Amino acid sequence: MIAANNPSLVSWIDTPENSDFPVQNIPFGIAKPNNKEPRPVTRIGDTVVDLRILSDFGYFDVLKLENNNVFNSPVLNDFIELGSKAWSSVRNQLSILLSDKNQDLYNNDNAKKQCLYHIDDVEMLLPVRIGDYTDFYSSIEHATNVGIMFRDPENALLPNWKHIPVGYHGRSSSIVVSGTNIHRPTGQTKADDTATPAFGPSRLVDFELETAFITGKKTNLGERISVEDADQYIFGMVLFNDLSARDIQKWEYVPLGPFLSKSFGSVVSPWIVTMEALQPFLTEGPKQDPPVLPYLKTSGKKNIDIKLEVTLTPENGDENLICSSNFKYMYWNMNQQLAHQSVSGCNINVGDMYGSGTISGPDQGSYGSMLELTWKGTKPIKLSDGSDRKFIQDNDTIIMRGYAENDNYRIGFGECVTTILPSK
Repeated sequence: MIAANNPSLVSWIDTPENSDFPVQNIPFGIAKPNNKEPRPVTRIGDTVVDLRILSDFGYFDVLKLENNNVFNSPVLNDFIELGSKAWSSVRNQLSILLSDKNQDLYNNDNAKKQCLYHIDDVEMLLPVRIGDYTDFYSSIEHATNVGIMFRDPENALLPNWKHIPVGYHGRSSSIVVSGTNIHRPTGQTKADDTATPAFGPSRLVDFELETAFITGKKTNLGERISVEDADQYIFGMVLFNDLSARDIQKWEYVPLGPFLSKSFGSVVSPWIVTMEALQPFLTEGPKQDPPVLPYLKTSGKKNIDIKLEVTLTPENGDENLICSSNFKYMYWNMNQQLAHQSVSGCNINVGDMYGSGTISGPDQGSYGSMLELTWKGTKPIKLSDGSDRKFIQDNDTIIMRGYAENDNYRIGFGECVTTILPSK
């Protein structure tokens, strides 16, 4: 057992029941406390713990890290670059310091006063400097639904889909942190009954329920990552709302795929949950048939049982649950995605982000987009205020949540929140 995952651990920091952030989680993020610079932090319950202050007080000296200045950085890239042994040792040290079995930090009133903040007293920022971003298309249920709607129901999946983790190179500059509101995009759209396109605001703005993983180790151009070694390259995961403009996408995506329809804003949760913390929730993935090529063949438990949900809140209305899904449904796992990304010799950098693709389950309530939930707008969703939705309207708020749980505790991501504002 990983020591920091011990289910018997309890923190001396108050942790509400069913919190996403028990002492067994210890996620990493970047926070800006009032009148202070951004810095690396972790979280227990509703308390944010300042790693810069802990470092200043010498609480990480025993680890003999290669670079102690990583906790002075406004992004996590420098810390992540230290490698998997450092991630594990820092997480374990925090587990010790924050456990009720250890009194070192608990009895240091000066350090506690400086390093502990309530979550409402800090601004959470984008946790990493994202160099590159790839979005995959790895849910067989989602790909099948889209294929049925837009192509041939009898041949919903394209011929390559079960042979490669399909993906495209996205735009990292438009990835923002939870709480950032996104303006409705404008662009070209073309109605089926017109000969020429028109320009204006998208009418079919959609969410996409995804997760994303962050790479923590670099490779050189020409090197490849094997599926067996991929674990050493993945630091952790976030929730990811890859917003889409379906009408713009429909007109532009042939022949080279999404462009403006996917670059007006994508939203991530601020806390990176480490792969170590998620290790107790590993599970088998779907059977891959036909068998994949040898460089993509994995064994053992590579999927993760993460419960996911999406709510929609209309302006001045109540929150409505519209989707409940699970990450375990993914046909292609993260190891396969990273191995495929690098098999051509593409170089990987610390802080790169890889979206899972829309996560849909086997039934309508588990579909991970409005496109599927309303079946191209033909089955509107009825909200509690009496209104209905085919796609996202102005001033609607989308909230994504995700957590893994067992009989002892739950490991969660917090919230990924954005409101769609009118086009500029």
